[in-house]
Amino acid sequence: MVAMVALQRSPHVNIKLSVVVPCYNEEKFLRASIERLHATLSNECTLEIVIVDDYSGDGSVKIAEGLAREFPAVQLLKHPENRGKGAALRTGFAKATGDVIAIHDADLEYTPLDLKRMLHFLLENKADVVFGTRFQHREARRVLYFWHTLANQVITIWCNMWTNLNLTDIECCYKMFTRDVLDQLTIEDDRFGVEPELVSKCAHMKIGGRRLRIFEMGVDYHARTYAEGKKIGIKDAVRALWVIAKYNLLK
Repeated sequence: MVAMVALQRSPHVNIKLSVVVPCYNEEKFLRASIERLHATLSNECTLEIVIVDDYSGDGSVKIAEGLAREFPAVQLLKHPENRGKGAALRTGFAKATGDVIAIHDADLEYTPLDLKRMLHFLLENKADVVFGTRFQHREARRVLYFWHTLANQVITIWCNMWTNLNLTDIECCYKMFTRDVLDQLTIEDDRFGVEPELVSKCAHMKIGGRRLRIFEMGVDYHARTYAEGKKIGIKDAVRALWVIAKYNLLK
């Protein structure tokens, strides 16, 4: 399916999409993830892929270096120590030069075909921000942890109470912003608290005197177990509640 998509030339080829890919110990999935991303989007727009390696202890850096040599669209940034997903996104956002900026994890939990759908919706000038949601499925999904789902729902409801939004999945990786939005975003949280931080800041942001047009789009999600490399845990869920209160109280 990816090959068929790549053969279709898009009218948006002059639009530059920057995809920031935080990476930490993803040697099993990184190459396949980036190849899939490139095959799906390289003919769709001018593509820039910014991999930020967060001091991986496996072979991720060597794989990323090979990808950067192989694909001109790929550039690699390296952290000298492990700082967390938020810090990796802060580094990647600072280097991203696209008209539109998206987040893509280095594993294979998400499909870039959904980034293509989000991009088209945004370029139709219907939105300033598009967030993915894993709770509006388009295909079959892998069934895993009940307590993760419950924690996510509690966090999302808590965030909606502070922001007066009606999102369904603030922890979803797939988030896409226009350049105007990104230029106003400053990431402060170094770790997984970056997800509610981004949502909270977008909820209060204004462009040209108006609130942002925030949309949500269902995305496919192929979850991993902890044995397969999943990293987020209960401590991150508890901290997310504090992060939401913190960044909304500041407004």
